[in-house]
Amino acid sequence: MKIIKFLITPITQNHWFADLQFAAIRFICGLLLAIDFGSAKFGMPWTPNDRNLNLFEVAAWFPEDIAAYGGIFAIAPIFFAWMGAFSEAVGGLLLAFGLKTRIASFLIMCTMLVAIFMQKWNQGTWAMLPAMGFLWVSIYNLYFGSGRFGIDYLITKTLK
Repeated sequence: MKIIKFLITPITQNHWFADLQFAAIRFICGLLLAIDFGSAKFGMPWTPNDRNLNLFEVAAWFPEDIAAYGGIFAIAPIFFAWMGAFSEAVGGLLLAFGLKTRIASFLIMCTMLVAIFMQKWNQGTWAMLPAMGFLWVSIYNLYFGSGRFGIDYLITKTLK
């Protein structure tokens, strides 16, 4: 029961201004993930036409990249490609609006860890920086939730 309460109850800061600052970071990072990074791999309504992706379709090149990581990724590359693209596109939207923030943050965190260690590790620090930034934002939101400027907060406030 405590875990369920933790998952749905955001932690608020002492001052509303601190929550507003964290919400701005959450919103910007979530939208960047969804609009730019996620839509390049996953068919969303705003995905550019030149990508030739239907709604919720994963780009053909992405499972091939995932399979090249080897190990468990080579066993189920389509599953992992779909989960990674979903966590960036849909998880980014959930993060931006503060809905199911902790679940979205967990998915984003897992995706960014894979991106850092399996894809970007040998390319140097500059190549890893976007994934590292999203990783830190997702870790913060995994613990604190949406704060008072998210849909999760409105839902818990309504339920009380």
